Amino acid sequence: MIRLRIKEIAEAKGFNQSSLSRAADVHFTTIKRIYRDPYKEITTTTLDKVARALGVSVCDLIEELPGDTKPQS
Repeated sequence: MIRLRIKEIAEAKGFNQSSLSRAADVHFTTIKRIYRDPYKEITTTTLDKVARALGVSVCDLIEELPGDTKPQS
């Protein structure tokens, strides 16, 4: 299972959803969905844009978790 660490990294760097959306040139709704569901599937293009906006490697935005099911919220 893959989990996106975008929200944590963005907040640590002082970004909110709106500022990250503008900096990455990614639609606000997409960023909002990623913040709400870190298990959401996104394109590699979006992942690259967000990584560049945050000044990190794409690898830093991905966490591999054991198992194959999404944890219950």
